Amino acid sequence: MAPLAILLRQGRRAHAHARGLPLSRALSNTTASTDPGATTGSSARRRLRREFDPDRAVSILETIDTASMSAGATRNTLSVAARRLSVAGRVADAEALISSYLVACTTEPYLAAVLCSYASANLHEKALDAFRSTAPSLPTPISALPFNALLSTFLRCRRHHRIPALFAELSKEFSITPNDTSYGILVKAYCMNRDDAKAKQTLDQMREQGISPTTKIYTPLIDSMYKQKKTEEAELLWKEMVESGCKPDVAVYNVKVMYYGLYGKLEEVMEVMEEMEADGVKPDIITYNFLMSSYCRNGKFVDAKAVYHSLAEKRFSPNAATYKYMLAGLCANGDFDAGLGIFKESLKRNKVPDFFTMKGFVEGLVKGGMVAEAKKVIADMHKKFRVSGWKKLEKELGLDLDSGDTSCSKGTSGKIVAEAKSVAADAEALELEGSAAEETAVSEESSDDEVPVPGEIPRGPT
Repeated sequence: MAPLAILLRQGRRAHAHARGLPLSRALSNTTASTDPGATTGSSARRRLRREFDPDRAVSILETIDTASMSAGATRNTLSVAARRLSVAGRVADAEALISSYLVACTTEPYLAAVLCSYASANLHEKALDAFRSTAPSLPTPISALPFNALLSTFLRCRRHHRIPALFAELSKEFSITPNDTSYGILVKAYCMNRDDAKAKQTLDQMREQGISPTTKIYTPLIDSMYKQKKTEEAELLWKEMVESGCKPDVAVYNVKVMYYGLYGKLEEVMEVMEEMEADGVKPDIITYNFLMSSYCRNGKFVDAKAVYHSLAEKRFSPNAATYKYMLAGLCANGDFDAGLGIFKESLKRNKVPDFFTMKGFVEGLVKGGMVAEAKKVIADMHKKFRVSGWKKLEKELGLDLDSGDTSCSKGTSGKIVAEAKSVAADAEALELEGSAAEETAVSEESSDDEVPVPGEIPRGPT
């Protein structure tokens, strides 16, 4: 990949020039950071996920023998490296990195892998260009695999309004026969567009084509009904799904758990979980995230912590959403000591909650007189993540990481808890509106693990 290394060095020069940095500093880590030991795909992928410096991430990627990697492994590693570049503001370098893999896309699985990688840098239009330029060179007829990868990229980049037109246009242009996954993405797009009528019409269209809707295709429709608080319509769709021979899975049950966790009673959440187990469906980490969130919403923080500490026994690994909602709940209760423990574990696992949650946590620490701890949290975040919002927060809170001053009035505990609850509410409102890329880029590990599939639901309550 010598040409790629040269191209990325040029990108670093341009990036450094724009920031007024000396070229020597911009190029100092070009080759020295290459890890000579990361020659096997599995070891390199593990190191890559723990590396947040974009240059070192690319260096690790270059040590992997890509010829021996599967399409899935290629997609995972390429997505991580591209995301590191994108978060660092080097979008052109991210595009150059992904595009350098197009030459080797002689099969549909590898083209699909590369197309999915564009979503990591929010380069959906570049993915479309890559599809149009590369697909004609593939053996014909082209299957739905790369077509679905492209549509998924637009879905992940939240350009769902473009999907219906692309679905019709590209399937006709390239003589592609959509499959159940294709229609599932289309249904998901219509649901995100709040066009439930078109989503339901798509189910009829599928049947006309001799394709039976699956549980994954019903899931986003049921999810949409619940989110609009149309409980009766959601239950009717559930009944239709079961009667058509589709067995409910953990994803569609989590949609129901989410609804009752947000708008129902704690007892109703427990009833759904009992229904799951009676149906032979095992709850997953997402189910328990909703349960813990429901406990916190009902003021049962001891129960929430008990579930959290039982995850290891249940053989579940917490994800970013687990830490996010536990941290938010503990902050709302003024339990910042327990919050520090949650944060340290999330940092260790590279699954730190989003910027808004961490902002509320740091503000709560400062208001509670735990200024030294707040400074340590910000310092840890600076080491791992490149988010300029932390600098602004430091100024707002009067924190100077170069200063040893840790004085701050503690205030009353009631005021701290009330303000923490206000921060949590504000963060939730902003999150529902859709946060900026920089604010949600604090934790990347959970998104690294994402697989764009129809019916995908959030990793925690939203």
